Amino acid sequence: MKHKLTVYIGIAMVLGIVVGYTNHMLWPDPDTARQIADHISLITEIFLRLIKMIIGPLVFTSLVAGVAHMGDMKTIGRVGGKAMIWFITASLVSLFIGLIMVNLLQPGHALNIPLPAVNTATGVQEANFSLRDFIKHAVPDSAVGALANNEVLQIVVFAILFGLAAASAGHKAKVLVGLIEEASHVVLKITGYVMSLAPIAVFAAMAATVTEHGPGILLSYGRYMASFYFSLFILWLVMVAVGYAILGKTALRVVSLVRAPFVVAFTTASSEAAYPSMMRQLEKVPVSEKIVSFVLPLGYSFNLDGSMMYSTFAVMFIAQAYGMEISTTQQIVMLLTLMITSKGMAAVPRGSLVVVAATLEMFHLPAAGLLLVLGVDQFLDMGRSATNVLGNGIATTVVAKWEGENVDAGTTDEDEELAAAA
Repeated sequence: MKHKLTVYIGIAMVLGIVVGYTNHMLWPDPDTARQIADHISLITEIFLRLIKMIIGPLVFTSLVAGVAHMGDMKTIGRVGGKAMIWFITASLVSLFIGLIMVNLLQPGHALNIPLPAVNTATGVQEANFSLRDFIKHAVPDSAVGALANNEVLQIVVFAILFGLAAASAGHKAKVLVGLIEEASHVVLKITGYVMSLAPIAVFAAMAATVTEHGPGILLSYGRYMASFYFSLFILWLVMVAVGYAILGKTALRVVSLVRAPFVVAFTTASSEAAYPSMMRQLEKVPVSEKIVSFVLPLGYSFNLDGSMMYSTFAVMFIAQAYGMEISTTQQIVMLLTLMITSKGMAAVPRGSLVVVAATLEMFHLPAAGLLLVLGVDQFLDMGRSATNVLGNGIATTVVAKWEGENVDAGTTDEDEELAAAA
């Protein structure tokens, strides 16, 4: 089904470009083209509302279930603590590389798209981005209010506290945690249903964009995708280099073993699809089943390196496309915000759109900017999902090494082939 969805999205994107180009040629008048694009974009607006609908429930249920199932406090303090040190560091590095590269490459700078009429007077307000206000805003004064208003940062804070309390309560909270975990599966199903509408939304997004702005905008998309994949390549090099510094030649073995899960994640645009094979391959490193079963699922919620890089890249691309200047201080605050709000996001196809949509709203950037990246998001999701797999493979092996496990399996035929290829 996921392979079919990928094909459908590709077809929908091509059809959207064709329809948009035809409309642009038939109605060259800018005002008329804009009106037609507005009608077409109604479909994508509905899709955006559906995405916003699942933000609160998705963050709360997935994060509570993940934290509550980390294990007893000793395990959390030892293995969990070591894993989180890696996850937080890797997340910061991913976000930072994305922020640096998007500022250097400026993929959205040449677009100069006018702000949507309803948001023309909004913009980015510097007074709302001080560190003091950021910290104060992170703590909710009402958990229900945070969920009702889709205050993602506040939901994350409450969900972490709730999950830790549930884990500490032990068997007394077993039924409650089970219900929340079941609810998280239901929310993931809803997310899947919403994302199944992506081909229709992609068609409308591309048709509306090309109708209003002409086919020339596709060159900017090409620059955007090339810039993102070049940045991902740099992130891959950094991850493997750090892994080699800690694991030695075992890092190369990990890279070799996770090739199959890497390809699965790339072709399906979902790192979750690669999860079963990831467990089997990591046990061949060898990493103990205890470490794999604990750290890997934790990484799927807290260590989404590719998705995190994409978050900074997409948000800054949208700001550049609308010609909105964001200061260095504001970008740092945005980085810290994304560092927190992206935690607990399930590794589902195009799940990063949820984070980007929430960040745009939180930082008063035009919500319609999500439509600019939606048309090519499938191709970017393939790269970031594969990056998530590589990052979690290295992270799990590093934590095993820190736990004193012998992850050096010695030389194998596969290792010799890898060395010869190098």
